[in-house]
Amino acid sequence: MPFRFQLVFIIATFLIASSVTYASVCDDFYSRLPNVSRTLCETAQLQPSGTRSVQGRPLMLRDITPVLPRLRVLVVGAMHGDEFSSASVALHWLKLAQINPEQTHWRFIPVLNPDGLMRRPARRANAHGVDLNRNFPTFNWQREARAYWEQRTRKDPRRWPGKVPLSEPESKYLFDQLASFKPHVIVSIHAPYGVLDFDGPVMPPTQLGRLYLNQVGVFPGSLGNYGGLQNAMPVVTVELPNALRTPSDTEMLTMWHDLRMWMDKNITPAVRPIAPVRRNQLDG
Repeated sequence: MPFRFQLVFIIATFLIASSVTYASVCDDFYSRLPNVSRTLCETAQLQPSGTRSVQGRPLMLRDITPVLPRLRVLVVGAMHGDEFSSASVALHWLKLAQINPEQTHWRFIPVLNPDGLMRRPARRANAHGVDLNRNFPTFNWQREARAYWEQRTRKDPRRWPGKVPLSEPESKYLFDQLASFKPHVIVSIHAPYGVLDFDGPVMPPTQLGRLYLNQVGVFPGSLGNYGGLQNAMPVVTVELPNALRTPSDTEMLTMWHDLRMWMDKNITPAVRPIAPVRRNQLDG
């Protein structure tokens, strides 16, 4: 086969594969999300990351990169599978980033826990029953995470931290993203407490839309603890007021603008994240 025909064949195959990927993703777990049209899902152009969940579902991501990015920002939704609105807001913000990235390299992971989201009924934990937001390798994890779970949550199964840190493919994937992408800001979207939380070395945002700053504390194994406190990567935790409904389109736009304004004032390339702690440095 002449080279030019081989090239055309390769390109056509790639385009077909890409369209199938978008269609299958939007027919699968994204179809369960509130306030997410098929058009919104397909125009997000999510790509498989190469990592799969416990039950084999692809973890999807999308990079939006301008010509001369000044900042790197990682946006994560649905770390907890029963927080549907968090994934929806991530997709709406992805659309806004596509329109105007403004010198920011955005990386979106709208659904970190597809197994929890697809379970009927959906649940907070992943398919192994692990709360991904308690599975990150914070200092003294072995001593503190289990003790906190047993004593403070009274062995609440929704908050089981797992047997060891990074025991789950989903948390391990996000851990690797922090190490390779080195974001200047991490935005972790949750629900349904209706507040704004923050961990990190810079001045926190005081509000995003109608969400006001309320730093709720530090938890063993949480992303805010690991990223914001242990590794100096500012973590903005957005707690939406409802897990099953998104804010209005106007409110999501206001939250987005408030986030951008805070980043412009407080995050500079000089505020660079420290390299994440290697797993062989963790306590036993």
